[in-house]
Amino acid sequence: MHVLLVDDDTALSEMLTEYLAGEGIRTTAAFNGPDGAAAALSGQFDVVVLDVMLPGMDGNEVLRHIRRASEIPVIMLTAKGGDVDRVVGLEMGADDYIAKPYFPRELVARLRAVTRRQRDTAPATALKSGQLELSPGKREVSWAGKPFELTTSEFDLLESLMRAGEMVSSKEELSLKVLGRPREIYDRSVDVHVSNLRKKLGTCSNGEIEIETIRGVGYRLRLRP
Repeated sequence: MHVLLVDDDTALSEMLTEYLAGEGIRTTAAFNGPDGAAAALSGQFDVVVLDVMLPGMDGNEVLRHIRRASEIPVIMLTAKGGDVDRVVGLEMGADDYIAKPYFPRELVARLRAVTRRQRDTAPATALKSGQLELSPGKREVSWAGKPFELTTSEFDLLESLMRAGEMVSSKEELSLKVLGRPREIYDRSVDVHVSNLRKKLGTCSNGEIEIETIRGVGYRLRLRP
């Protein structure tokens, strides 16, 4: 795994680079927004770890720049208790977040979770629901034969919902399967990813397929009659 770390804290970046090397993870650091945005689109990296507070261009603007051209997995670094930053980042297409200060071991777990399926290139049977088709092996999704783009977490979320069929998937279950971690109290990550995916499915299918909310339980994929 080759990680791009975009953080203006040079001491933390050096410490983290050394720690990740011990875990077999290669790290390249960028220390400002413009450099981070350019590096993220270079095609050299598997995942981006992106701080919200950056000189030159803040993390949200960097994320917006990345998402215009790439679906590379992005984990946002936010201030502890920075709920607004977390939700904004997720709404803009971040795959996950981690609050500062954090334990490097936790970051390693998040990195491996967000990239686990992208490393699996084994062929897998395509999933279909109406005109929606998803290929787990190729990491491709289409509606009526027309492909559309999803972030890593959105793709994993859709795959999980399609595999569940008529069964309702709880938020706790989706957090484990999609984000690779237990759902925390007041954690809105799954809800925001569902909202983003719901919009994309509605646009590409003209409302023919939707994510149904089962109040107090979770979510289910449903074709409209």
